[in-house]
Amino acid sequence: MTERIGLITGATSGVGRVVAQRLAREGWLILAHGRDQTRGAELVRSIEADGGRALFYGADLSSKRGVHALAEAVARDHPRLPLLINNAGIGFGPPGTGREVSSDGYELRFAVNYLAPFLLTRLLLPNVLAAAPARIVNVASIGQQDLDFDDLQFERGYSGVDAYRRSKLALIMLTFDLAQELEDRGVTVNALHPATLMDTFMVRQASRAPMSTVDEGADAIMNLAVSAEMSERTGEYFDGLSPARARAQAYDRQARERLRQIGFELTGAL
Repeated sequence: MTERIGLITGATSGVGRVVAQRLAREGWLILAHGRDQTRGAELVRSIEADGGRALFYGADLSSKRGVHALAEAVARDHPRLPLLINNAGIGFGPPGTGREVSSDGYELRFAVNYLAPFLLTRLLLPNVLAAAPARIVNVASIGQQDLDFDDLQFERGYSGVDAYRRSKLALIMLTFDLAQELEDRGVTVNALHPATLMDTFMVRQASRAPMSTVDEGADAIMNLAVSAEMSERTGEYFDGLSPARARAQAYDRQARERLRQIGFELTGAL
């Protein structure tokens, strides 16, 4: 990568923040996305105080309008984008939380964890391709559940845990499809489970006991984002630093194509 500019969604806290700080120390210009302006400004100050460079882009990725606003701002400012890390996500929610919907009317975890990265990546794809060799990293989870195409918006028997798991499998399916689409075009696309139950707000909100650190998760993301060993590997799913197998539905081409078409329909992406 001759230009080192990276967009990280969900960069103001948790593992996204650690990855932003590490990349900045390696000389990357960090495009840090978040929802909170105060936390975004604090992250930029922290990176600059450490000798790095960062810009904050605020957006609510639970809405298509927010995704479009982020993509338009980044595309305007940075015609070439060699690194995109789709890290922003929403977890299980507090125990007992009922089904929630986005401002566009979609089940919230499906909207944030799948539709947002689907749309953002499609909108920024010209910028990523212009910067080839480039990389796209999708932060998924080892917690996966098959999609029910007859109830994709989870209107029956809702569970926040299962909604999260479905959305993360959908993100892995997106990864495999996009890697195939971009084969031989100088862009790698990989997904990973960074670490199990990292010590983050998302995990604490779900009343789960942390089992790993954000630094462990950051190690895994950095491996896919910048390691020389991953420069030509694409269309893979990793558990931490190790190649792994996702749930079987992720390898079902018919299921992936069905999900892909739904993604285009719901987001209006081209």
